[in-house]
Amino acid sequence: MAFPEPRAPRRITVLATALATAALAFTSIGVAADGHETTLRSNAFDPVPKEALQSMLDYCMEETGVQISINTLNHEDYQNTFSQALQATPEDILMWFASYRMRFFTDQGLMGPISDVWEGIDNIGEGFKVASSGNDGEQYGIPFNTYPWVVIYRPSVFEANGWEVPKTIEEFKAIGDDALAKGIVPLAFGDLQGWPAMGTFDILNMRLNGYDFHIALMAGDEKWTDERVKNVFEEWRALVPYLQPGGTSREWQEAAQDLFRGDAVMYFLGTFAAEQVAAAIGDGATDEDVAAVIDDTDFFAFPVFGTEFDAEMGIDAPIDNLVMSANPKNPEAAKKILACVATGPAQTIFANINPGLIAVASDADTSGYSAFQQKMAEIIAQSGGIGQFLDRDTRPDFATPMQAFLQDFINDPEQDLDAYLKGIQDFWDTLPPQF
Repeated sequence: MAFPEPRAPRRITVLATALATAALAFTSIGVAADGHETTLRSNAFDPVPKEALQSMLDYCMEETGVQISINTLNHEDYQNTFSQALQATPEDILMWFASYRMRFFTDQGLMGPISDVWEGIDNIGEGFKVASSGNDGEQYGIPFNTYPWVVIYRPSVFEANGWEVPKTIEEFKAIGDDALAKGIVPLAFGDLQGWPAMGTFDILNMRLNGYDFHIALMAGDEKWTDERVKNVFEEWRALVPYLQPGGTSREWQEAAQDLFRGDAVMYFLGTFAAEQVAAAIGDGATDEDVAAVIDDTDFFAFPVFGTEFDAEMGIDAPIDNLVMSANPKNPEAAKKILACVATGPAQTIFANINPGLIAVASDADTSGYSAFQQKMAEIIAQSGGIGQFLDRDTRPDFATPMQAFLQDFINDPEQDLDAYLKGIQDFWDTLPPQF
């Protein structure tokens, strides 16, 4: 399954290249000396990703002889304290994001280079390597999964209501109107954590203004007061009536469960939403119950608006990395684990447990992938512009406050957009020069 080459923005290079067929770099990592231990800081807090990570690391501990002590935090606390953790006494290995969000910290010397680990890796494509590299050309991360942001739905619900998968925004709204008339929530929505709404902004901006403009805006090379950005919020305003009410007070997990229970028709989110199937079914859910719901789950690319960017089909497809801290207590043990995580067998274990993600290693065994996962790889490969997500494609000191800006818009979509966007641009203009 081929991924496209990334298109280089003006200041950032992001994901997307071929998962080229290559020989397995590590058939055996080698057994470390007795007593080798390392530590890992994890944001895999929800049950499914937590189990997937633990199983992958169990495999790597057995392969390397290195023992790992894992410190798990919930996703939001993890992100909000990550900078402080790096500047204090962090674990040897940390879960983090690729591309710009990683380079922000590598440029400050807060992560340790692992280029020597990459010298033995030939089963992960060049685009993933670039996205895991710093501005100094050194590699700092090991990518181990990716996933697209798409519109998730239940085919049985569409069939029961006579709906076809929409390709245009007009067809999308028509389903929303029909659902509302029938008393059904068209779009599940949960933004209590602040970041899910960022995905909606990303896709609307890419659909209406193209990938290049979107990435330039994230870098500060375009203005939030631009009429093109205002048009994004005007189109978003027209979609707000279809959103599940009270979304800024609902966690994304709750919204996902509403979709899988049939209480909402569609959900625009990353495919990791599939982690919530068992929770939606409730206590006593069997593997067969979960599989049945997954089999009745599909997705489609966000509809097009009839612009010059329709063929580009821009998409967010973030990469998750494991990075090493700048001064690990046991760099040798940490690098052995990182090398193992880069292998196909390790990533196969992770992807087979977590149905909402796919491996990035070309030698991962995809025979156990669901149709849902196979389609994830296809939709990423078909995109001509792949972003990492708003809070990964821009500077962190802008991304976090942007959560409140977007929630303000969702709670009051009829507000004066000129004044609203001026407020965002004014905030950007107060930020200090980076590094």
